[in-house]
Amino acid sequence: MKVPFTRALLPLFICAASCAHAESKLATPLDVYNLSLAELGQVPISIATGNSTSLDKAPATASVIYASEIEAMGAHTLDDVLETVPGMHVSLSSLSRLDSVESVRGIHTGFNPQVLMMMNGVPVQSSVNGGRPVLLRLSVHNIARVEIIRGPGSAVYGADAFAGVVNVITKDAGSIDNTTLGARTGSFNSRELWLETATQWNGFGISFDASYQEADGDSSRKVSTDLQSALDAALGTHASLAPNSLATRYQVLDSHLAISSDQLQVNLWSWTSINAGIGAGGAQALDPEGRDDDRLLMGDATYHFQKSDSHWDNSIRLSHMRYDLSAQFTLLPAGAVIPIGADGNVDFVAPVGASFFKDGLKGSPSGLTQDTKFDFISIYNGFDDQRIRLNLGVREQSLQTSESKNFGPGVLDKSPLPAVVDGTLTNVTDTPNVFLVDSSRTVHYVSLQDEWHMARDWDLTAGMRYDNYSDVGSTTNPRIALVWAANENLTSKLLFGSAFRAPSFSELYNKNNPVSLGNSRIRPEKIDSEEWSLNYRATNTLQSTLTLFSYQAKDMIDFVPDVGTTTKTARNFNAQNGKGFEWEVNWKPSNEFQLVVSYSQQKAIDTKMDEPIPDAPGKQLKANLNWLIVPNWSLNSQLFWVGDRERAVGDARAAIKDYTLLNLTLNRKNVLPNMDVQLALRNAANADAREPSSGTIPDDYPLESCSVWLGFTYAFK
Repeated sequence: MKVPFTRALLPLFICAASCAHAESKLATPLDVYNLSLAELGQVPISIATGNSTSLDKAPATASVIYASEIEAMGAHTLDDVLETVPGMHVSLSSLSRLDSVESVRGIHTGFNPQVLMMMNGVPVQSSVNGGRPVLLRLSVHNIARVEIIRGPGSAVYGADAFAGVVNVITKDAGSIDNTTLGARTGSFNSRELWLETATQWNGFGISFDASYQEADGDSSRKVSTDLQSALDAALGTHASLAPNSLATRYQVLDSHLAISSDQLQVNLWSWTSINAGIGAGGAQALDPEGRDDDRLLMGDATYHFQKSDSHWDNSIRLSHMRYDLSAQFTLLPAGAVIPIGADGNVDFVAPVGASFFKDGLKGSPSGLTQDTKFDFISIYNGFDDQRIRLNLGVREQSLQTSESKNFGPGVLDKSPLPAVVDGTLTNVTDTPNVFLVDSSRTVHYVSLQDEWHMARDWDLTAGMRYDNYSDVGSTTNPRIALVWAANENLTSKLLFGSAFRAPSFSELYNKNNPVSLGNSRIRPEKIDSEEWSLNYRATNTLQSTLTLFSYQAKDMIDFVPDVGTTTKTARNFNAQNGKGFEWEVNWKPSNEFQLVVSYSQQKAIDTKMDEPIPDAPGKQLKANLNWLIVPNWSLNSQLFWVGDRERAVGDARAAIKDYTLLNLTLNRKNVLPNMDVQLALRNAANADAREPSSGTIPDDYPLESCSVWLGFTYAFK
């Protein structure tokens, strides 16, 4: 598959390059390394309120990471960028193919629906699992900046902005100053190729970006045993493929087109992943041949009406996302002897017999999700000290499923149970035996927000949003934020907010599945949060930010293991309270040198069992140094220490080991005219770093070993 896929990319690059105008007059992108600490505090951020606000006065615990920082650190994906944020940790899911899990202040579950991801303000969300699309490996080359808030954002963004919000803002013609071609290669047979270009035409700015990434995955990421190992020990078989490597290969094509004018902004995005490895396997039994094939298409258009007077700013936005996901699993390997229940599914409690699966227990689920959203936003600036924002909207989500398999209802639920089952798959689409019924929902919402400059040094932001879901009911989420700018060097923020997360379709309706089952009786998740933040610039070169937080979350949904079986069922399992702090120090003695260090600590407790929430880091230390050694030579160094992670109650394994990762990136500008070179080391010390696994893979999931990358970028000027 690799050769045709790679060749198919080349015409896109050639076509895009030919469209660039050499005489285009485009704005230069922001280089934050040339800004002082005071100027960094004034960079704009829109995620906190939906309006542009300076970072230091934004009514939220917020971070902004610009393209120049992303380039300097040598990040490959969005996950690399998010790992640098204080209080956030990117872990691995034991439920979803080692998918990324963004743990914020101790809040996360296997499908990670508690963090809302957006692209240019539009949710990028799979209604199947509630989180972002499966195995979304997002290239960074088209990112202008990433805005992140830690804490609830439902008062602005709705019922899924629960623990945090990530908004990826892509480049438009104003942030691309040249046609640029880049390539990178490295360990694990990894390769990347990308191009970006922009032009002006009849008052419109037009930009295009495309990237291709592929890798075989790190074969040293091995686990010694898996679920099938335990079944072999119990049944006297020898089917397990362990010890062996996790399946982490990938091939991704990612492209963006942006068209903009004074009144209109259009964004088109295509993301395709083929033959992606599925980590530890769909049922935590190694599956090197299993694959995930996904296609995401998204478009949005925003139109700003001409202002009839100076007081109103009205706009409408229409967006549509189409996400087609398909997986091929060998849930248990060839040669497995599996107890089968009366319904044809795996059953260790009341089996009616056992079958020999000579080609393995196989399933091929697919789904097509569509998400259409319409917003009307009106901003009133008629008051001297206030800005009012009204948002009215409607959202339609739908899911169509299909499935073929060699087990379960409609396949093995007839008597007598066959002694041998081969790999022939039965199509159960449009029958009651499919893994998830076709589903849809409609959401209506309205939000109102008031930003009030109530006194010389005081700003109050108050807002509320009402969401009504056609399937799980309604919710109202308020928030209030008080910002005191005591002087130009000292700012304090006091924040209160609540949030709501609606159950996903899989959490509600999964069925006929040997791994995870839905539960139509589950309730939405809810959270209340309080934060206090103090930002102090001691000198022109030294700044410190301390944030204290606490929250109370209830009815947290997770897939909980069912006693005596291999399945997990969605339940409102946790009532979780958490508290902690995040402390960040930024030292920038010159434009040539910057050191940012953060330390975060959280304590999240399951209040029902009075036990720590498992797997989330209790403590994290992060350091990022960027040093312009001499003109055109710079070194970026990142240090990540992750510690104090707890096992789940009843898990008798040894404690989860802390780990430290060191990344080094050397950048050389203009090694040849218009050509830059980058050399990067990841996990430079080759640390044995691991993320928590489920008990069926007792080793925990090893992260990538030491890797080396070499990249080139050429600008056509």
